Amino acid sequence: MTADTSPKAQARLKRMIDQGAGKEPADLVLKGGRFFDLISGEIVASDIAICEDRIVGTREEYRGQREIDISGAIVVPGFIDTHLHIESSLVTPHEFDRCVLPRGITTAICDPHEISNVIGAEGIRYFLDSAAETIMDIRVNLSSCVPATELETAGARLDIDDLLPFADHERVIGLAEFMNFPGVLAGDPVCLAKLAAFQGRHIDGHVPLLRGLGLNGYLAAGISTDHETTSADEALEKLAKGMHILVREGSVSKDLEALIPIITERNSPFIALCTDDRNPLDIAEYGHLDHMIRTAIARGVEPLAVYRAASVSAARIFGLADRGLVAPGKRADLVVLDSLESCRAQRVFSAGREVTDELFATRRDVAPVGRNSVKAPKVEAGSFTVRAGNDEAHVIGVVPGRIITEHLRHALPVADGQFKPDLDADIIKVAVVERHGKNGNIATGFVKGFGLKRGAIASTVGHDSHNICCVGTGEADMAVAVNRLGEIEGGFVVAQGGKVVAELPLPVAGLISLESYEGVRDRLTELRKAAFALGATLEEPFLQIAFLPLPVIPHLKISDKGMVDVDRFEIIET
Repeated sequence: MTADTSPKAQARLKRMIDQGAGKEPADLVLKGGRFFDLISGEIVASDIAICEDRIVGTREEYRGQREIDISGAIVVPGFIDTHLHIESSLVTPHEFDRCVLPRGITTAICDPHEISNVIGAEGIRYFLDSAAETIMDIRVNLSSCVPATELETAGARLDIDDLLPFADHERVIGLAEFMNFPGVLAGDPVCLAKLAAFQGRHIDGHVPLLRGLGLNGYLAAGISTDHETTSADEALEKLAKGMHILVREGSVSKDLEALIPIITERNSPFIALCTDDRNPLDIAEYGHLDHMIRTAIARGVEPLAVYRAASVSAARIFGLADRGLVAPGKRADLVVLDSLESCRAQRVFSAGREVTDELFATRRDVAPVGRNSVKAPKVEAGSFTVRAGNDEAHVIGVVPGRIITEHLRHALPVADGQFKPDLDADIIKVAVVERHGKNGNIATGFVKGFGLKRGAIASTVGHDSHNICCVGTGEADMAVAVNRLGEIEGGFVVAQGGKVVAELPLPVAGLISLESYEGVRDRLTELRKAAFALGATLEEPFLQIAFLPLPVIPHLKISDKGMVDVDRFEIIET
């Protein structure tokens, strides 16, 4: 970081000092309200003075060039989402900004892992360019595992030499979630090169169910956070070993309820909040971090504990020392609430600017990337047969609200030497089709838990390599859905009776729409209706499909190379 010692910078600093000392009117004063002191837990009646992007005064009376009456309201620091993939919101960073900033999320620490798996370093540049224009402060952790494993075919590869040119960018914090924990523990040279380059900087973790000696070895690599913890017992071991827990509540991975017991005043300095993967429909219906805060308080969590986790603790964990408190010298990221319990934003300030439609209109556009990225082979019904080589088939068992799956075995009907779905047992086909134009791989297996009685659903959102993943009761509809994805540059498709009945194009790398978040929200509503008409019983069937090819999450997954036993970290021979 290059220090600015210019006369202009010094004059700016003097203005802040003089306004904080009351020698001249502040640029902006919020008057008549109270703020939540996250150090003492007090709710303090006070003016809040702001100069440019910085809070310069509290606990005193101030005059302002502009004054806003917030009588009856409570001010809290802006919320920080500590780990998310903006791509999973299905909208551009600009639309994500417009979607969540009015709810009080003023900082988002993203991992452009999804788009990087499709188009490599160009995806990171796209997010950094977008972050320079958004009103909210978007920070980037560099994608550490592209591809996540060698058990799948990705569209790109990022080695350490691809990441280092971004390492000193002003918006880069460190290294993103290190998912290949078997590689870390095995001393894989590719893993070690990345970890060694970021020693002394922030490194995000990703270790579902890892405990004991294995966890110790993983932490010894300098990794400091985990967002894959799904039980209080697991979280307490990780906390006891110095790991920070990022409590997650996404559209599929819903861990807040299980982790409520650990969100205490004592633990709160070591806990933060994140969404990981959350779509605009859930944000519109329930909320974002604001939903997590009010849910936690409704479940008995002390407001001080959860508001700390949402702001000051998050800031300190990720080295953002300039924010997280309503205090002089801190960045003026502020949320004006009706009450702590409801967590409903009345006004939001980002770097001292009140968030309005007019403010969003000042942003410059960033050109989309990753167009025409779907290069999958044309398929037909016969592409999805499964040879009946054993008495029982391996079946992925979906667990609602979790991305962890069960490894089941089931005796399926057999016809013409092929395993067939068993709709009475809620077992249907799942297929992954390589879509990056690398090898044309197609792998087919079975999955339990979707509830489908007819038709098929297909998606190019398939973590982490984002090949096409399709579930269906019949091969013909699966072929229709998969082929349609190639025609619309990727997205979501629902097919029934040999035709497409609903779709959402995602032309930016097959992951992101060019529509407004309101438009995507409405299209998702129609998609859900179409999926439910097929019999789907999962609350979020599309993102649940997206996690079926994720071979770093136990226990059974599927990639374009076949069914994956994640516990053994190997392809199952069939």
